[in-house]
Amino acid sequence: MQSVLLIGMGMFGQTLGEKLVNMGNEVMIVDRNEDVINRLAPKYTNALIANCMNADNLKSLDIPSYDACVVAIGDDFQSSLEITSILKDLGAKYVVSKASTDIQRKFLFRVGADEVIYPNRDIAEKLAVKLNSKRIFDYIELDAENAILEIAVPKKWEGKNLVDINPRGKHGINVLTVKRDRKIYPVDTNYVFRSGDHMVVFGNTEKILAFTNKNK
Repeated sequence: MQSVLLIGMGMFGQTLGEKLVNMGNEVMIVDRNEDVINRLAPKYTNALIANCMNADNLKSLDIPSYDACVVAIGDDFQSSLEITSILKDLGAKYVVSKASTDIQRKFLFRVGADEVIYPNRDIAEKLAVKLNSKRIFDYIELDAENAILEIAVPKKWEGKNLVDINPRGKHGINVLTVKRDRKIYPVDTNYVFRSGDHMVVFGNTEKILAFTNKNK
């Protein structure tokens, strides 16, 4: 269980907050909109109506006591920038801030953000990868070059095992596990692929995409 301070309860903040609570975390929400806080407060550990541009308001929250602080303000970058800076000055352990552009991302890092999320870009990139091939079912970017993808097993692999196929040696693809009928199955060298199997693979993103487009 983590303790999280969530500042900014727009649509992104509300979605994140609900997920965190459902996962068993303690979440303190803050927003300057009284109506929003009054409506959401019953769902959370604590709630506060406050303008977090005021450092005194943040001091009262004992910032170092939280495992993570999330600045989820999307429509006022100046506020996001200043609140991120204040949180770090007050001893925040880990600050995650939301950006809308690459320039915003750079400035948030400069004032001390430990992580900057870029929801619009991330969603667009993920969708682009999935639309690139009907045989890609999920995608997690690890860095600029590598990713974990859930892809369909090629027809020509069916009835063969990992030793026969050697995906790492021949294609630079590491098979982490297999999904079948929404269940996860461990994979060893003797695992025989079946029709309808999905592989969860790790490797160079471009190589995996090229492999997926080439091998139907």
